[in-house]
Amino acid sequence: TWTEANDEIMNLAKGLIKLGVKEGDHVAVIGRNRQYLYWSLMAAQQVGAVPVPLYQDAVADEMEYILTHCSAKYAIVGDQEQVDKIQEIQEKVKGLKDIVYVDPKGLRKYEKSSLHPFSDVSAYGKDDNGELKAELDKRLGKITGDTTCVLLYTSGTTGKSKGVVQTHRAI
Repeated sequence: TWTEANDEIMNLAKGLIKLGVKEGDHVAVIGRNRQYLYWSLMAAQQVGAVPVPLYQDAVADEMEYILTHCSAKYAIVGDQEQVDKIQEIQEKVKGLKDIVYVDPKGLRKYEKSSLHPFSDVSAYGKDDNGELKAELDKRLGKITGDTTCVLLYTSGTTGKSKGVVQTHRAI
């Protein structure tokens, strides 16, 4: 239901705050067309961060350009394939702190210090005693129509992809 979707988004938003996402941080969102990734876009917006969706079929070099260009600090990905591509370029992408993944299949033996299951991050918000909600409410109160809503990158068919900033009002 819409209420359940709202609860999922708010729990994830509070979990992102606990993970350390700050206002203005760029959060890459990479994966298949699934509700979890749409919730991720909205949760990032709720905490005052800027979601940066990437094509799931982007090769590692394309991801490197975008993640470096926007100075992404976090990534929310669908599965092992996306984790692998990010880890392949991680040395070149300075500042990327953590990766949140939805599907744990294939990730069992990975070093987990900067990898976080989506379900755990969402559970942080669900288990909140009110402190994260207070911070979320404070951040939500700062969002206006002129606040950046999303950073979209063009397909790059005529050269390097270009970042297109969209405000809440424009969307």
